[in-house]
Amino acid sequence: MHNMSRTLLTALALTLLCTAAAFAAADPASPVKLTEKPAASSMLLAYGDVDIWDETGQIIKKPAGGDKMTQSDIAAQTPDPLEGWNRMWFTFNDKLYFWALKPVAQGYGAVIPERPRIWVGNFFHNLMYPVRFVSLMLQGKPSAAAVETSRFIGNTAFGLGGLADITADSKPFKPIGSTEKDLGLTFGYWGAGNGLYLVWPFLGPSSGRDTLGYAGDYFLTPTSYIHPWYWSIATKGYDKINEVSMRIGDYETLKDASVDPYEAVRDAYLRNRFKKIND
Repeated sequence: MHNMSRTLLTALALTLLCTAAAFAAADPASPVKLTEKPAASSMLLAYGDVDIWDETGQIIKKPAGGDKMTQSDIAAQTPDPLEGWNRMWFTFNDKLYFWALKPVAQGYGAVIPERPRIWVGNFFHNLMYPVRFVSLMLQGKPSAAAVETSRFIGNTAFGLGGLADITADSKPFKPIGSTEKDLGLTFGYWGAGNGLYLVWPFLGPSSGRDTLGYAGDYFLTPTSYIHPWYWSIATKGYDKINEVSMRIGDYETLKDASVDPYEAVRDAYLRNRFKKIND
C-alpha cells in the first residue's frame, strides 16, 4: 500500500510538472505589446515588431515572400507537417491545465502569500545558472557569462542562497543583451532553424531544434540530479506550480482572444523564441 501511494503521488507530481512546462513554454510573461479587440478579451498578445492579430481576432497570415515580411514572420511560418498530432496533444495539454494544474496553482496561491512565492521563484531562477552560463559561453559571450556569474555569486552569498535577488538593480559597466539563454536558443544563435513545429504531451509547444536543446538543458539543471528520481520530479513540479501561480490568467487571455487557440499558441511560441534569440 505504501508503494502504491508513493507511485500515485509521483505520477501526480509528473503530471503537474509537465503540464506547467507546457504553458510556461509559450512564455506569455516575456515582453509583450498589448492591443485591444472589440467585443472580446481586453488583451491580446503580440511578439516581435508585428502583431499576431487583426481586429477580428484572426491570426495575421502574410503571403510568403511578401515585401512586408519580417524575420519574425518567417520564423512564425515554421512548417507544421504533423498538425494532426500536434492538435491532439494541444487539446490534451489544455485539458490538463484546466483540470489539474490551474486548480492546484490557485489553491497554492491562496495559501502562500505573494512575497514568499517571489522568493521561491528567485531561488529556482538562481539555481538555473548553469544553463544560462553554458549557453552564453557557447554563444561566444564571455562578458555576459561573467555578469551572470557575478549575479549568481552575489545572490547565493548575500541573498540567502538566491531567495533574494539583490543584484536585480545592478547594471554592468558594459551594456549587454539578455542573459536568459538556453541551449535551444544557442542552436538558433548559430543559425540552426526551427526544423518543424512540435507539440509534446505534457511538455507543450516546441520545435525540432528546441527539443534537442531541452534534452541538453536537462543535464545542466541541478535538480535533475536529486535522488531518488521522484524527489527530482517533485522539486521541478513545485517550481512550476509556484511559477504558474504568479501568472494565472495569461494563458486564458491568449486562448480567449483567439479564434483558433492552437494557431495562437503556435504563432506566439515561435515568435517569442525568435525574439529571445535576438535579445
